[in-house]
Amino acid sequence: MTARSTRCTTAAKTRTSRLAAVAAVAVAGSMLLTACGDQTEGGSAATPTKGAESVNAAPLFSKLPADIQKAGKIKVGTDASYAPMEFTEGGKIVGVDPDIAAALGKQLGVEFEFTSGTFDGLITSIYTGRQDLIMSSMTDNKKRQEGLDDNGKKIGKGIDFVDYFSSGVSLLVKKGNPQGVNSLDDLCGKTVAVQRGTIYEDTFKAQATKCGDKKLTIQAFDTDAEAQTRVKAGGAVADLNDYPVAAYIAKTSGGGNDFEVVGSQSDVGLFGIGVSKENTQLRDAVKEALDAIIKDGTYADALKKWDVEDSAVKSATVNAGK
Repeated sequence: MTARSTRCTTAAKTRTSRLAAVAAVAVAGSMLLTACGDQTEGGSAATPTKGAESVNAAPLFSKLPADIQKAGKIKVGTDASYAPMEFTEGGKIVGVDPDIAAALGKQLGVEFEFTSGTFDGLITSIYTGRQDLIMSSMTDNKKRQEGLDDNGKKIGKGIDFVDYFSSGVSLLVKKGNPQGVNSLDDLCGKTVAVQRGTIYEDTFKAQATKCGDKKLTIQAFDTDAEAQTRVKAGGAVADLNDYPVAAYIAKTSGGGNDFEVVGSQSDVGLFGIGVSKENTQLRDAVKEALDAIIKDGTYADALKKWDVEDSAVKSATVNAGK
């Protein structure tokens, strides 16, 4: 269970968690236009991120497969409804992932062209060749690597991941943290708010069992926006969400005056850039580019822009998810 991973064990949980993220952005007051649809021609408009001015001058251009060198772009599938990681603003796909992609593009000398579609169709878009990569806060795990469903049944080829982001779930409390909450254990004897049917509710239920006689009261709502409102009003001490989403809410809601993120992230896992197992050349080029931007600082700059520096990885890895 991890950040877009906490949603990622089943398709149903994935979508539930995404809805929580969208609702969170609404509370934060951001101007967000979701760009969801299927990953087909005629779906949502593509948004390119520019690479280097001259592909010949890019340090890693020669590492790319010949067909991508010729095309001058890498086609990227995403579900742009998960601020601050990827969302649509002013008709353009923006966020952490597009900014990281822009930095990768400068190393590789090609454009990263993002197209938004439904999250559960992204891996299929790799299988069919509609997209070259996935950048959509997708958790790298063994089931996705091996193409297995939740019951261990083989349903696809599986994909490889270049791991680029580390994230878990975080507690969101009222600004100033009046109840002094810094961990799940601090919630015992208190009331929390959460979106109904999410893995976050499951986490609170597990903590309630751990609290025992020192009862943890859970108030579940249809949307995360309602849960946030309850915390803001003082009726609950904390909400729970993926770290980057919680950080974005804290930064934007009420001009940064409504909430703050407290404690350490729990259930930490890796987000990966998805790529076909048959395209190891592209995978290895992206990995080398990621290491390059980590080394030159542009990776850190992209994370700092969105206040998610705590999710930085120290080096690129392949299929390191569990």
